[in-house]
Amino acid sequence: MKEGPNIAMVAALVGDPARGNMLTALMGGQALTASELAREAGVMPPTASGHLAQLLDGGLLSVERQGRHRYYRLASTEVAEAIEALMEVADSLGRRRVNVGPRDAELRTARVCYDHLAGARGVALFGRLCACRMIALDGSGIAVTPAGDSGFNDFGIDIALLRRARRPICRSCLDWSERTPHLAGALGARLLERFFELGWAQRVGGTRVVRFSRAGEAAFEKAFLT
Repeated sequence: MKEGPNIAMVAALVGDPARGNMLTALMGGQALTASELAREAGVMPPTASGHLAQLLDGGLLSVERQGRHRYYRLASTEVAEAIEALMEVADSLGRRRVNVGPRDAELRTARVCYDHLAGARGVALFGRLCACRMIALDGSGIAVTPAGDSGFNDFGIDIALLRRARRPICRSCLDWSERTPHLAGALGARLLERFFELGWAQRVGGTRVVRFSRAGEAAFEKAFLT
């Protein structure tokens, strides 16, 4: 018997079309009910319940009960990163479920990747942070530089607090539409949260799209792209 991670088990869970649709729907970072996930998967509620039970048993989902409802979300950032990587592979092979259209253009511009900014705007942000040395490669990972400490704190992000968390402060995540990295990790999540706090952008209800206002786009470009 071979030792090591059982990738076949994980692949089998993700490989079912209905379960794959459920996992993709949860990439927006929001918890969804079984009924909502059934609609996303295109299956009846009893069938959805069986799929959700398998995903829970396999450790890919977590669930929280509130009143009559059970809310499902991806179990960890590691699961989200794996799903994003599979989406990038599927896109590179031309395995798309819908034709490119106006909504797709917005997704390519700016979207939520679990809890951080992705798309062209996320890639541009990552590139600029590297270019101005606010973040830098550190061995096999990415670290916030002294200049970044000062700059992010001025932007209202407590870097010392992020460093005390268990989650890696910075990591790169390959963007499936741009094919280059965007910023993930605790800092990536906090930056997106800060954009929302400042009113620069908001999520488009029921989608992964992040839509910047005209003023927010100008402020974003002034702060990070010039």
